[in-house]
Amino acid sequence: MTFVVYILYSISIDKYYVGHTDDIERRLTEHNTGQTRYTSSRGNPWKLVYQENYPSRSLAIKKEREIKAQKSRKYIENLIATL
Repeated sequence: MTFVVYILYSISIDKYYVGHTDDIERRLTEHNTGQTRYTSSRGNPWKLVYQENYPSRSLAIKKEREIKAQKSRKYIENLIATL
């Protein structure tokens, strides 16, 4: 099984959301249909702007936390630019 660290972007509120999942299509649908706490009442639609695959959940969580720990929009935008 592959795990994905992903970044979503909302044009309407100009915000990014970072998460991880084992099913990116399902997760994106959940974000855009109000099934997740943070994105349910904010900025629909969310667009997938970055994804990176990992062989285990623990590695995906580690990368997600690394991105979030930066607390930097510039860091996220630099990650997206590397695609």
